[in-house]
Amino acid sequence: MTTRAQAPQSLLLLLLTLPTTGSDPVLCFSEYEETSGRCKGLLGGGVSVEDCCLNAAYAFQERDSGLCQACRLPRWSPWSSWAPCSVTCSEGSQLRHRRCMGRGGHCPEKVDPGTLEWQLQACEDQPCCPEMGGWSEWTPWGPCSVTCSKGIRTRQRVCDRPAPKCGGRCPGEAQQSEACDTQKVCPIHGAWAAWGPWSPCSGSCHGGPHMPKETRSRTCSAPEPSKQPPGKPCQGPAYEQRSCTGLPPCPVAGGWGPWGPVSPCSVTCGLGQTLEQRTCDKPAPQYGGPICVGDATRTHICNTAIPCPVDGEWAAWGKWSTCARLNLKSISCEEIPGQQIRTRICVGRKFNGQRCAGQYQDIRHCYNIQNCILKGQWSEWSTWGLCTPPCGPNPTRIRQRNCSALLPNFSPTVSMVEGQGEKNMTFWGNPRPMCEELQGQKLVVKEQRPCLHVPACIDPQEQKP
Repeated sequence: MTTRAQAPQSLLLLLLTLPTTGSDPVLCFSEYEETSGRCKGLLGGGVSVEDCCLNAAYAFQERDSGLCQACRLPRWSPWSSWAPCSVTCSEGSQLRHRRCMGRGGHCPEKVDPGTLEWQLQACEDQPCCPEMGGWSEWTPWGPCSVTCSKGIRTRQRVCDRPAPKCGGRCPGEAQQSEACDTQKVCPIHGAWAAWGPWSPCSGSCHGGPHMPKETRSRTCSAPEPSKQPPGKPCQGPAYEQRSCTGLPPCPVAGGWGPWGPVSPCSVTCGLGQTLEQRTCDKPAPQYGGPICVGDATRTHICNTAIPCPVDGEWAAWGKWSTCARLNLKSISCEEIPGQQIRTRICVGRKFNGQRCAGQYQDIRHCYNIQNCILKGQWSEWSTWGLCTPPCGPNPTRIRQRNCSALLPNFSPTVSMVEGQGEKNMTFWGNPRPMCEELQGQKLVVKEQRPCLHVPACIDPQEQKP
C-alpha cells in the first residue's frame, strides 16, 4: 500500500512567469534523468522557466531549492530502491518512494507535481541476532621472537566456552603479546648513509677526448658495523659516477591564438548553445614549457524562441463497458457471447508533435457473469502485503484467503462471423462465489501482523545539507 506526502511549497511552484514579470531566473538543462531525478547537460542560467521549457525534454532547477524539475507533463518517477532494513537482525521494516515530476498538469488521481508517495514492507537481513561467546584459558607463553637483545613473546586463547552464535564474537583479543629480554647483545650490521650530492661536471662540453663525468659518494655509517660481536659490512660500491648531459634548450611557454568564429545555435527549437574555440599555438609550448592556461572552448546559451514539438501520450485505458449483445436485454449467466469496449485519449500533444501511435478503442468478446451465483473454492494464503499506513502510527501487514468463483465451462473461443476465424472469449463481471464457511467467514479470511522497527518517512530533498 502507498501513501502520499504533500511536497514543500517550494516544490509545487512550478508554473513560473517570464523574468520580465518578476519571476526568478532558473538554471536550464538539456536532459532530465528519470532513474535518479537529476538534471544533466547544463545549458546555462538566467532564463525563465517558459523559455527553458520550450523543449519539453528539458529540465530546470531553481538556484535555492536544488530540486531538478522536468519540463514534460507530470508523471510518476520510478520507485526508488528499498532503503536498508531498519534492523540488522530479526524482523524490521524498510521504505521506498517515488515523486510526481513535471509541470502543466497532474499525475494520475489528480496528484500535484512534487508529491511524494511511500511504500513500506517488512524485511529480515538475518533471522537471529548475534550472541556473545566466552574465552578458553590462555595457552603458555611462546618463545621470544629473537635470539639476542629484546623481542616479543605471545600466547593465545580460543572463543569456544561457549562458542558465539549467529555472527556473535567474544569481547577482547584472541592473542596477547609482551616484551622479552634474551640478555644477549646483538651484532650491529652496517648500512649505507644517504648518497652525497653530485659533484660539478668534470668538463663543460661533450665530444672532447674525455667524457665529462660527475660523481657522488656515501659512507657505511648508518650505522657502522659493530666490532664485538662483529657486524656485517655494507654491500655495494661507495662511489658512483655518470656521464654529464648537455644543457637543454630553454623552455617556451604556450600562448593562445585568437577565438574562432561563433558556431550556429545547436538546436532549432528551445534553448541551445553556441561554441567558440581557440588553439594554443601563438606560440606552441616547446622544450617542456608550460601549456596555455584556461579553456580551449567556451559556450554561450542561445534562444530560438520556438517551442519544440511535444508528442502525445496515451492516458490509461478507461473501464470496460458492460458485456452485452445487441438486441438482447440480458446475457448474464448464459453461454451467450457478448462484446465490450474501452477507450483511451491522447493527451499532451502540442506544437505539431507526433500523434499517439495505436488505436484509441479496444474491443473484446466476453461472457457476462455479473452477480452470477457460482460454486467457489478457497485460495491458498496470499503472500504478506505491504505495511499500512507506511507513514502513520502502528502499521500492520495482512495476508488472506479468498473464496474464488469457479468459472463456468463455457467455450473459450467462438466464431462470431463465418470466415473471420475464432475469437478468444473472456469472462466479465463480479460473480457471487459460494464456499463452505472457513473460520466463520464466507468470502475472505484474513491474518494480520504488526510491522516492527518502523523508520520515519523523510523527504530525501530535506536530508541534503
